[in-house]
Amino acid sequence: MNSPRPWLIAETNWKQVKDTRYEVAVLPWGATEAHNWHLPYATDNLQNESMCAEAGRIAWEAGAKVAVLPNIPFGVQTGQLDIPFCINMNPSTQTAVLEDIISSLEGVGVPKFVIFNGHGGNDFRQILRELQARHPRIFLSVVNWFSISSGKDIFTIVGDHADERETSLMMHLHPELVLPKEEWGPGTDNLWKIQAMREKWAWAQRAWTKATNDTGSGDPQHSTAEKGARYFELLTTKFASYLVDLAASDTQALYQK
Repeated sequence: MNSPRPWLIAETNWKQVKDTRYEVAVLPWGATEAHNWHLPYATDNLQNESMCAEAGRIAWEAGAKVAVLPNIPFGVQTGQLDIPFCINMNPSTQTAVLEDIISSLEGVGVPKFVIFNGHGGNDFRQILRELQARHPRIFLSVVNWFSISSGKDIFTIVGDHADERETSLMMHLHPELVLPKEEWGPGTDNLWKIQAMREKWAWAQRAWTKATNDTGSGDPQHSTAEKGARYFELLTTKFASYLVDLAASDTQALYQK
């Protein structure tokens, strides 16, 4: 039987917690949504959990006292309300959830908090602007794993949803949940008719079933488990380095002069 991992709060215990001064709490936040034909609805959550567990291990073994909280499995899905079981959590609800979580951590003296975001529809920056002003005793930040590295040196075609990156990650992490390749959709997008939208200097939420054809956005055809393993190592190593740096930082002296 494996021993409890002390950096994962879901696995650890009060005996461990009461004697540890945690420097950073990490909240993985994903979504429950369709991922092309071939990936499970829990893709964002499964990736989050694996990445945070591994980054937490690396950081803990480097001496950083990090606490990874359980993943929140519902994200903003307001563009996918017509797809069954794409469970929507509005930004206002996310704000309320974060208010309670941050208050709980701040109240017991945890000084730093990171949201590890695995879903493109979640955008926590404005929420954290509001909450930081209300909670000055805890430092708030967010990391979107898909922004850590695009993986352009690993992958042939980089998309943005159920693409080669996510398919490769899932082939590495949970191959039993990935359908055979002959059942994969091509992940083609239907581009905006309005030029400014195509050039991305104007923005509007995509209506997902109109903007995509199989709920995927990005061609997964070149995906392999080996690419997924390389990408997973890249992402978790870089995220762990942030956790180590943050744990050691004085949040009152974060700027270079």
